Amino acid sequence: MNDTVSIGSSPRRIRQNNIVAALQTIYAHRRLSRADLARKLGMNRSSSGEIVAELTEGGFVQESEESGKQRLEHSRAGRPGIMLELVPDAAFFVGIEIGVEHISAVVVDLSAEVRACRKMAFDTPSSTVEEAVAQGIELIIGAMAKRMIDRCKGLGLSTPSHVRPDGFVTLAPIIGWRDVPLKEIARSAFPSAVPIAVENDANAFAIGDSYRHGVAGVTLFLLMETGVGGGIMIDGKLFRGGHGLAGEIGHTLVPGSGGHKLEQLIGREVLIGQYREAIGRDDADLQDFLGDVRDRVPAAVNIAEAWSRHLAYALLQACRLLDPDRIVLGGSVASLYPMVAARVAVHMSEGQNIAFPTPEIVVDDDAEFRSAFGAACMLHQRFLSLESEEFGSEDGAPVPSAMS
Repeated sequence: MNDTVSIGSSPRRIRQNNIVAALQTIYAHRRLSRADLARKLGMNRSSSGEIVAELTEGGFVQESEESGKQRLEHSRAGRPGIMLELVPDAAFFVGIEIGVEHISAVVVDLSAEVRACRKMAFDTPSSTVEEAVAQGIELIIGAMAKRMIDRCKGLGLSTPSHVRPDGFVTLAPIIGWRDVPLKEIARSAFPSAVPIAVENDANAFAIGDSYRHGVAGVTLFLLMETGVGGGIMIDGKLFRGGHGLAGEIGHTLVPGSGGHKLEQLIGREVLIGQYREAIGRDDADLQDFLGDVRDRVPAAVNIAEAWSRHLAYALLQACRLLDPDRIVLGGSVASLYPMVAARVAVHMSEGQNIAFPTPEIVVDDDAEFRSAFGAACMLHQRFLSLESEEFGSEDGAPVPSAMS
């Protein structure tokens, strides 16, 4: 989000541009004085004040006193100022990730802070699409107060699938979906009429991490669950490729593996299956495996070594193709990486005849919920944009109250 106001062709459009620019600027800076806001918007104090008054009356912006440090600085230079900030409870946005073995969901407020999150085991391939969507909505609605539901301004869904811009899932082989009108199914199931967006889970993960941390340069995001998905961010913008499928690194064929794709070698089910066979326990799970790797149990360490080698191969190919500044790992399987990071580095070094720059490789700090968070952020971003239906009517009527 930037501080530049786009100039439209009508008074209504100019007003809408200014409102959106003011909201974006306050969100980006968290707290601003009236003078700073006017300066960043390139407006005089009077015009900026009219926009602020409208947003304040609508319940989207509020005044607050300066923090202690700011107050001390102003006490030396003159009268302390009043700061402007968003009203967090003015709007809420829901994000739901429908995975292979789980559903996770979050609610974020107007400040993009998480206000509720839930996760549950769910066998998506054995359920209908309608059942999966209904379960995800029920899961998060149960965690929301009535006022949050009443002020919900958008629903985002993320799935391991190929998604058209209109929210239609063309293919999701890992969960058995094909030609699914997911957006329309969600519209019918959600308790209120809100904007709905559908996104590939890895792309949503990339959006969520970037929304929280900001991204400059080129970043590759890998979401490692049962499958392995990828998203690419270039200077903070999602790169989709020619057909919306950029970043699908999980479908890369790995030489010497007997024709296996990457996701068949480093995905969650593969790891757990290998581990159960190695220790003779059918009830062992990912946490058991991670614990044994941490404790240097030979059977687990051998599996982790093979995993690190396959991951290193994938990252090398990404470095040669994308030359990323950063690689961000997410999903439940990403918890393994810190324990084998040194081995991954060794394998990457051994796999290069000509050294390519090595990007920073990190694990997302909310790896299990970031895809659902990103799905919610898509709607938050839409709300603070000219696509928003909230600000500006045909007759230029005032902004409706968010608190009613």
